[in-house]
Order: sequence, then C-alpha cells, then structure tokens
Amino acid sequence: MTVATNFILYQVGWFACVMGAARGLPWVGVAVAAVVVAWHLARAPRARPEVLLVALTMLAGAVFDTLLARSGWLHFETGMIVDRTAPYWMLALWAGFATTLNVSLRWLRSSPLLAAGLGALGGPAAYYAGAKLGAVEFDHLAAALMAVGVGWAIVTPLLLGAARRLDGYAPPGVRS
Repeated sequence: MTVATNFILYQVGWFACVMGAARGLPWVGVAVAAVVVAWHLARAPRARPEVLLVALTMLAGAVFDTLLARSGWLHFETGMIVDRTAPYWMLALWAGFATTLNVSLRWLRSSPLLAAGLGALGGPAAYYAGAKLGAVEFDHLAAALMAVGVGWAIVTPLLLGAARRLDGYAPPGVRS
C-alpha cells in the first residue's frame, strides 16, 4: 500500500466517522472505517501483527476516550454502549489510526520526541475539528484540549513503538 493511499483512506474513514456521529448515524462511519481497516489488512504481507496492532490501538483509545468522557471534559451524543464511555465510532477512528502507524506514519517511529510533539498538536486539532463538525462537545475547552494534547503526546510514541514490533508491512525478519 502506498503512503498516499494509506493517508487518504485514513482521512476518508475519519471524516465518515465524525460526520456519521454528528448526523446521528455513527454506524455509517464505522462501516466505512471497517472497509478501510479491511483494505489495510488485506494488503499487509503479514496480517496477524497488523490485527494485533489494530486491537491494541483500539484498546488504548477506549481507555483514553473513556477517561476523557468520565472526566466530563468530552461529551459524546451518539454511539455509546455504556454512558460516559468511548463511543464505538471513536473506536473505529482508533482502528483507522492504527492503519497509519506502519505505513504513512512509519517515518515517525524513529523520532519519539517528534511523535510526542505531533501528537500533542494533532490530537487536539482532530478533536477540535470533530467538535466543530458536531461529533463531540467540550466542557472547559482549554482544559479539555490540554488533556487531549497531553494524552496524545504520550500515546503517539507508545503506539509507534508497538507498531515497530507489530509490523505486518516490513519484510519478514526485518524490524525498522
């Protein structure tokens, strides 16, 4: 899979999840994200490590977004199976993000400080965009964005480190 294709597919999945949630149809975004993840896995030379990376990333996202929701900083209107937890459409977003870790974000794996910095900026930007599109609401905007930034500064390099070990796109026996 090319870097450009991976990047574009992730953006399509992100937009579908956010707009589906904003329109009260979170399952639409989940369906699109599932196709993106399936496409990614079907093209991986070794799908098993990629499946594990997707599962790990979804677990990390579930914990992170549930903490934000339980703190009261974020409010999700649709897609929660249990109140004040990460909605299933956010888990689909995390699954989509996992598809970038060994393809379009591969270059970032060797720079944990840069990964932390980009996570600290990109995470809040994505959540803010999601709020502007109507998928999520913030309480205490500055504090919520700070919490998102700190969380993404931590989780981004950790997930990239996991991606190094769970790389279904590297040639067999090679870890980069």
